[in-house]
Amino acid sequence: MDLDRAGLADFLRTRRGALQPEDVGLPRGQRRRTEGLRREEVAALAHMSVDYVARLEREVGPQPSPQMLASIAQGLHLSRIERDHLFRLAGHEPPATGVEGEHVAPGLLRVLDRLDDTPPRS
Repeated sequence: MDLDRAGLADFLRTRRGALQPEDVGLPRGQRRRTEGLRREEVAALAHMSVDYVARLEREVGPQPSPQMLASIAQGLHLSRIERDHLFRLAGHEPPATGVEGEHVAPGLLRVLDRLDDTPPRS
């Protein structure tokens, strides 16, 4: 498989723009000029540098590793189908689907992200 830099960049920008901070458990904050998530927010969610996210979106930089792609998929709350598409755009085979997979469904991630709003049980 070949790396599709333009497709990968477009996919990442589109997914970032489609998510709101509250979709991923982040506070909205004030004075947002950007629709969707900021690059800084994606970087924090995916445990990578803002520069790395920016380079991917600008179609430059190295080919992302499967580990980086898994972090991006988790950070952007991608479905399994979207995650597999991300891997293919980056020139990698998607991880095998199985019982022991590390991918967490977006719905479960939303529930987990909101747990800090839940009062402790007495």
